[in-house]
Amino acid sequence: MCTRYFIERNSEQIAPYILRARDSVLYGSFLRIGKEMATEGEIRPTDVVPVLASNRRGEPSVFPMRWGYKEPERALLVNARAETASVKPTFRDGWRQHRCIVPASGYYEWEHFEDRDGNRKTGEKYAVRSEGDSAIWMCGLYRIRDGLPEFVILTKDANDVVRQIHDRMPLMLSREAAMKWIDPGSSPGQILPNAMENVMMQQAQKG
Repeated sequence: MCTRYFIERNSEQIAPYILRARDSVLYGSFLRIGKEMATEGEIRPTDVVPVLASNRRGEPSVFPMRWGYKEPERALLVNARAETASVKPTFRDGWRQHRCIVPASGYYEWEHFEDRDGNRKTGEKYAVRSEGDSAIWMCGLYRIRDGLPEFVILTKDANDVVRQIHDRMPLMLSREAAMKWIDPGSSPGQILPNAMENVMMQQAQKG
């Protein structure tokens, strides 16, 4: 799962995307409904953030988007399983036509375990980062609802590092592969095997 990620202040890799998203005409539409962009610190569902996607000409671009699909009479959807997104009615159009990349410094995950009675419990909070990059590039899908874009983050089975605390993790790519992910002419199924696995995990600071 991924229900929190973070952007570090003055991130050299992400700062240009923040500026481009702020310059987007679309950002004015979010401001008119009282949604400013979250640009640093812990990012939560319903926040508006910079997201990479292809524009109408098929070129890589940056847009402000709101995290989470709002479904009538259902909880907010913030994640989608990469294994089934291509066939799920809620996500299959996004899989085919509206793929995006969510840049971040890392993401947060909480330890999940069972107590002696078999009850599911949540423990310590951990920060997960790339071992070889100061940013991570999370795969997502987006759609337009009420004239504004909203996105979900794709998840996959956790690798050996993350599996110590949780059985799922975001689907992440290298920056080069991330550009292929948003290319409308690419095949997402062929890109999935290139998921980034090289991550490190440390207990998050409290407060």
